Amino acid sequence: MSSFIAKKIKKTYAGKIALSEFSLEMNRGDFISIVGESGSGKSTLLRIMAGLEVQDSGQVFLENEEILNPKKKLVPGYDEVKLIHQDYHLFPNSTVSENIRRPLLQYDKNYAKAREEKLLEQFGLKELQGRFPRQLSGGQQQKVAIAAALAIEPEVLLLDEPFSSLDTIQKHQLIDELGDLFKQWKTTVVFVTHDLDDALRLTDNLIILKKGKVVQKGNSFELCTHPQSQYVARLFSPINPIPGQKDAYLRPNEVKLRSKGGLLGHVVDLRFLVHYNLLQIKLKESNKIWEVDDPHRKYQVGDRVYVQWEEEKVMLLPS
Repeated sequence: MSSFIAKKIKKTYAGKIALSEFSLEMNRGDFISIVGESGSGKSTLLRIMAGLEVQDSGQVFLENEEILNPKKKLVPGYDEVKLIHQDYHLFPNSTVSENIRRPLLQYDKNYAKAREEKLLEQFGLKELQGRFPRQLSGGQQQKVAIAAALAIEPEVLLLDEPFSSLDTIQKHQLIDELGDLFKQWKTTVVFVTHDLDDALRLTDNLIILKKGKVVQKGNSFELCTHPQSQYVARLFSPINPIPGQKDAYLRPNEVKLRSKGGLLGHVVDLRFLVHYNLLQIKLKESNKIWEVDDPHRKYQVGDRVYVQWEEEKVMLLPS
């Protein structure tokens, strides 16, 4: 039996659909990432799951108990379901220890102290426990916010783009640390983001959301190799339209660069990336610009080049 369920959640704002019959079933300890562009309904979905937003229709259940929305519950929200935002929501005049301990004020003192110490240890915050939020980096503040949310051992943790305000180095470090911690716990986690790379660093279990609708779900290999739409395909990389073939596309890494044979083009731009050069090639036949990976860094701007590909690598993608 699934422990966390969303059934046909629908939400509209001023007649505009934010969510269209979204459904989800998760077992205890499952981790899923929901990926979508801004305005796709991700944050609204999490607020409904947390019992903080009123849906038009549909229900959310935790262990067969309905999560009631603010129209049905005097004090919105549940201790068993915690929502973490990109804004840290820390108490500025409380120390790290005090922020983590605050949710435990009504609990047994021995339990509260033991729980606080465990979280400080797990999150690597013991040396920072006496500092105030203003004395911490963004990544450290976010760790304190997540530790505080986990203080009372919620069954479900909802992450609403919690890394978007961090720089790349801080973000990757925090994601790697949290990924290790989440593997140790049995907390059910739903992570929403517009950044596919962030999602894949935490889990390979993905749902792609567009304008409130699930357009595809699966693991990264399935979604990358068999996307069902141009939208899903473009989440993984740019796609190049093949001249004369309707809805036929190639990824930059699937294009072969040759000195003869194939479609003629010229390199019009070059970007040095870590593992390859990214070329922009203008095709003579169609005047279209293709993005192509050059792993051997062989070509330069102005070079004449022919592009080829294997037919089995062609993706047929409706718009």
